[in-house]
Order: sequence, then structure tokens, then C-alpha cells
Amino acid sequence: MAPQITLYTNHSCPYAHRAHITLNELKLPFDEVIIPLDRPRDQWYLDINSRGLVPTIKYTVPGILDGEIITESGIVAQFLCDSFPSHLLPASKESPTSALKRARVNFFVDAWTSKVSSFQIGVMLASDASEKEAKCKAWAAAIEKEIEPLLADAAPFFGGSEELTFVEVMTAPFVLRWHSFAKDGEAVPSSFVQMLDDLPNYTKWRQAIEAKESVTKTYNEREVVDGLKAKLKTMQAAKK
Repeated sequence: MAPQITLYTNHSCPYAHRAHITLNELKLPFDEVIIPLDRPRDQWYLDINSRGLVPTIKYTVPGILDGEIITESGIVAQFLCDSFPSHLLPASKESPTSALKRARVNFFVDAWTSKVSSFQIGVMLASDASEKEAKCKAWAAAIEKEIEPLLADAAPFFGGSEELTFVEVMTAPFVLRWHSFAKDGEAVPSSFVQMLDDLPNYTKWRQAIEAKESVTKTYNEREVVDGLKAKLKTMQAAKK
């Protein structure tokens, strides 16, 4: 029985973007409610998600589940993939190799989260151009060490897959944004584009991600970049 899903989201948020990619790939219909992120949350939304973050889903299966609330992007995506095993993520006992595939996926996501993604804020908040450049070099070096080898068999997606996997669900929103920020050159130096382009496995993978309509459907590059720059200016003004 098809579930009834309401997605509380904002298209500028990379974490909410994970839920969009998952729903698009699983071809699950859903209703969408946009939550503004540039002002305090309305009480009605805090009553649904006390943290006030996106994404949140309300999930109903008539006669089985009634308006269950699920929050936090990784948990939302995992829940949907576990509810509908697919090319994104096999069920643990779908085949003799399913548990191993899930372990490999989890290792990649852990490496991305714990070894690579934290460099972003340091680069963006660096005090001057030379510091930004130095931090970008360290960032690219971490991607080369931690991520590039894990993409050696990408075809073009993780683990030799011709279709998106849970790895791309969890990382694609940031792959798009990092490249967009570097192309713009203000928050992230434009030299970062070449640093990443020097990584052949990563570049092939990134280009495949950018070509997927399920990934780019809600992504407005100009709005995301301009929104980030406005946020950084507000943060910098508050520090003075």
C-alpha cells in the first residue's frame, strides 16, 4: 500500500535535499510544505518538530501507521530506503552480499562526515584569502586521501553501480554546493575547482551526480550561492 507522505522542507537546505533525492529515486509521491529558514519557526511547526529543523516527514500507511513524524535527514532517508529496498540500499538480507554492501556504504558516509565535510566551515570563515587558500588545500588533500580511493570502482556511482546509491543520497547535496561555491569564488576560492578536478575518480563521480535529474530537480544554484553569501555576511557582521 502506497504511503501518504508530507515533506516539510526548504529547497536551499542540503540536508532537506537528501530527502528530496530519496523520494525522487524511490518514485514516492509526497506533499510538500516549505519551511522558511530565515526567521524563527512558527509554533505550529515546532509542535511537529521541536528542533525546528528540516527535513521532517509525516508518514501514514492507512490502517497501519497514522501520521508518524520522522526527523533528521539521515534518519529520514534511511527510513525510506529501509521501507522500500531498492538500488539505493538493499535490505540487509536481500542477498548474501547485502549486509556487506550496507557496511561499505556506511563507511563511505562516515568518512565523508567525519574526515571531509568539516573543512567547509573553516574555509568559509577564514579571515583572509591566504588562509582560505591554505584551508582549501587541506580540504582537497582530505578528499584525495579519504574519498578518492573509495570511488575507484564507481561506474559511475558508488560501488560500481549504474544508479544512485545511498552514498549519493547522503553526499550529493554537498557535492553540488561545494562546486557551486568554488565556481562563484567568494565563499570558497575558485582554485578549489581545479583542486577537485585533479582527482579523476571524484570528478567523474561528481559529473555523474550533476547529470541526475533526481538530484538537481530542486537545486537552484544561484539562490543557494547568494543565500550562503548573505548568511556569511550576517555572521561576519555579528562578530564585529
